[in-house]
Formats: sequence, structure tokens, C-alpha cells
Amino acid sequence: MSAAPVEPPHQDGPLTQLAVANRLMEQNPGHRVEIIGGVIVVTPPPNVPHERALKKIAAPLAAAGLDDGEESEVFQGIGVWLPDGPEDYAIPDLCLVDADIDDHKVANNCYDPVVFRLVLEVTSSNYNNDLKAKVVAYADARIPVYVIIDRRHNRIHVLTDPGENGYDSHRIHAPGEQVTLPASIGAEVKLDAEALLKAGREEA
Repeated sequence: MSAAPVEPPHQDGPLTQLAVANRLMEQNPGHRVEIIGGVIVVTPPPNVPHERALKKIAAPLAAAGLDDGEESEVFQGIGVWLPDGPEDYAIPDLCLVDADIDDHKVANNCYDPVVFRLVLEVTSSNYNNDLKAKVVAYADARIPVYVIIDRRHNRIHVLTDPGENGYDSHRIHAPGEQVTLPASIGAEVKLDAEALLKAGREEA
């Protein structure tokens, strides 16, 4: 989920970009603030269909034993520290991480990308951020699997094999298809594309 970049607030003295981002978060409770490719992005609170889609994907991950806390865990709103810039970080809508994530905190309540097995975004108003900027950011961070529930175009993207400036493998699934996540996440997980997209659909 993403929204448009914003101008930093007026300040009397110089602030680091991270300090500006944290100030914006304090001034906008419930909003998500990220630094992607050196650009501060502020996202408004999610709506119900957005959260409903997240529930639809979290359930099969848990059913596959991936949220047992022994080998892996599933979270929403956990920050990943990015290698793109000195203060870049993202907060994916949902992530699957190694269970020892507590040992890998880097800064600003964000964690080393090495513990992230999968990140997922549900598109919102500025869908291009999820479909473009975050593709590069997550690939550069070598996160193995990036899933996008693209509500704008009614499809699901599964990106794997991170490389330079993106992922080498990009599969697109339409309603009616079954989405099989890579075995590298730790278990066999199959998703119903139609059910996921329907859950995230906003009423006109």
C-alpha cells in the first residue's frame, strides 16, 4: 500500500531525512511513512477491503505452519532497512520472516532484509510505487519473494529471483487462477487469486 511523496515540513535547522520522516509520522497518526529511493512517502490509513485482503493471505500462511514462531513468523507493518540509501526503509503491508528477527534489528525499528523470506503489498492510490519503486528496492535488498495484490488492474504479481534493478522472474495471475508461492518461503502455499482480489475490491 503506498501513497504519493510529500514535501518535508518546515524546520528551523537542518534535519536528516530520517528525522523528517519520523516527525511526519508523529504529526500524522495512523499514517505510514517510508523512505524509498531517497524519497519520503506518506500513506494514509488502510481501508477495510485492504485489510480484508491481508487477512485472506495471512490465513493460508499460518495454516501452512509459517507463523508458528519456531522457524518463521508472519507480521504486518514491520520495517525493513534498505540498502538503496543511507536512511532508506520500507514498511511492507505483510511479511514472512525468520523467527530470529529480533536479533537483526538495524535502526528506526527496522530489520535487516536478510531475515525477510517474503514481502507483500496491497496496492492503494499510488499503485505505481508498489509496482515500480518497491520492486527495485526489495530486489536490491535481495528479498527472495515479492507479492503484489494489484487492486487497480485486478491481478496478482509474484516476483522472485532478485537481481539488479528488479526481479528476474515475474509471474502475473488473473482471477480464476491458482497462485503457488515459491517453496523457498518454507512450505507449500497455494492462493486463490479470485478470492484475494475479491476481498480487496472496493465498492464503486
